[in-house]
Amino acid sequence: MKWNQSVLSLKPYQPGKSTDAVRREYGLDEIVKLASNENPFGCSKRVKQVLSEFASSLAIYPDGYATALREAVAKHTGVNETQLIFGNGSDENIQIISRSLLSEGKNTVMATPTFSQYKHNAVLEHAEIREIPLINGDHDLEGMLSAIDENTAVVWLCTPNNPTGTYIGEKQLREFIEKVPGDVLVVLDEAYAEYVVAEDYPKTNAWPSIYKNLIILRTFSKAYGIASMRIGYGIADEDIIQKLDPARQPFNANTLGQAAAIAALSDQDFILHCSKENRKGLAQYISFCESENLSFYPPQGNFILIDFKVDADLLFQHLLERGFIVRSGKFLGFPTCLRITVGTQEQNEGMIAVLKEFTASQAAVLGKNN
Repeated sequence: MKWNQSVLSLKPYQPGKSTDAVRREYGLDEIVKLASNENPFGCSKRVKQVLSEFASSLAIYPDGYATALREAVAKHTGVNETQLIFGNGSDENIQIISRSLLSEGKNTVMATPTFSQYKHNAVLEHAEIREIPLINGDHDLEGMLSAIDENTAVVWLCTPNNPTGTYIGEKQLREFIEKVPGDVLVVLDEAYAEYVVAEDYPKTNAWPSIYKNLIILRTFSKAYGIASMRIGYGIADEDIIQKLDPARQPFNANTLGQAAAIAALSDQDFILHCSKENRKGLAQYISFCESENLSFYPPQGNFILIDFKVDADLLFQHLLERGFIVRSGKFLGFPTCLRITVGTQEQNEGMIAVLKEFTASQAAVLGKNN
């Protein structure tokens, strides 16, 4: 087989273990999955109602232009319908951008660690990858600017950043974009924007009308709670959308997903409720960290990255055997950390209780050794 070498150099994305798999493997009755930054409260009742009443034929292709969803998102965001592109989750929009702009001889600039799919897709397109290490969990914006040259095609910014949960304030973000050359696309991935409470987190909907080299990515997989429906969208200048659109697969946004997203968007009270509950959950973990003297990155998403100063895989396994699925930091670039999705109050309490048992046992071992 004449394989593309870029494909052979990559490993497929490794999702966390499913609850059914863990239940069978360890003989557990109850599993709490806090690994994939999903919404523990599910989705709006309006989504469930729409899906239960769905009567269209499944034999008919989806609306390839996502007309009704396009109208709903345009109204919600205050942008023109022609400024939107829809994808099979944000993952596909990242792929579309990479396929459209990256190739051999070009380079792309991103933070590290950050969302893995930026690098993954760049490798597939044979582009040079310039990774700029985070500083205390934050994007090194000056370092990223220094890495840009005449061959740079795309710059990626994830804010809040996955996996650290840190964000870029409005002043810093504006100054950065204004310094990026106009022929370099700045991708602003705001997958967790609905959870952010920081006062200086920018409201960016109108920015693509000012910064013509900017695209903002959003998703319905996180706060809106319909990850299984795979709907994401991008906001950019109409010219960018027109040039990206040919790289989009036809009928990529499925019919049920479009209907669910419209219903989800209509219930902003549910989003507000989830955001408030998320802050309460984060407060539980922050209190735990402070009581156990554990360092963590200031979170603005629906997850927290905690440094336990031990092999992350060992702690991951410890939790797994007790029915808690989290994300080991080893895969994410933080080998002694866990990334924990914020759950319900009860789920968080259960998780913290197991973590406290672990930290106590570690302290006892250290005490014996001393």
